[in-house]
Amino acid sequence: MRKWLIVALAVIVFDHLTKWWVSSTLDLQAFIPVLSFFSLVRVHNTGAAFSFLADAGGWQRWFFTAVGIIATVIIVRLLKRHAREPRMALALALVLGGALGNVIDRVMLGHVVDFLYFHYRSFAWPAFNVADSAITIGAALLIWDSLFSKPAAPKGAP
Repeated sequence: MRKWLIVALAVIVFDHLTKWWVSSTLDLQAFIPVLSFFSLVRVHNTGAAFSFLADAGGWQRWFFTAVGIIATVIIVRLLKRHAREPRMALALALVLGGALGNVIDRVMLGHVVDFLYFHYRSFAWPAFNVADSAITIGAALLIWDSLFSKPAAPKGAP
């Protein structure tokens, strides 16, 4: 299980290094075009994904922190159970690292720093960060695993 916790820790470290770099380089709401469809921005998200409940008055900070902590406990228990299943364990480690990366932001800053912004003409995807990316990749791997892994044979089956 140690290697999966190291993966989660690596996600947290990379997430916070990139957030630190963005916060020390860009002013709030700054916008730097990198490619025709991708820009770096610095936004502070007090809500959940896609700024859900961002204007809720402040209670959402502790609500989403509690949700992240509860998810962490559940994910660690699942990781213990599935530590010998590489795809499942990697997925759980990515979700764990991403969730904790954002929980740390909420506790320390009161918001999550988002900075990756994809757009094309009038379409724009809400800004996100490395932690969000890890959660998304982990969730996709969990779906993949549930769809394509063989179910375990019942104990005592031939």
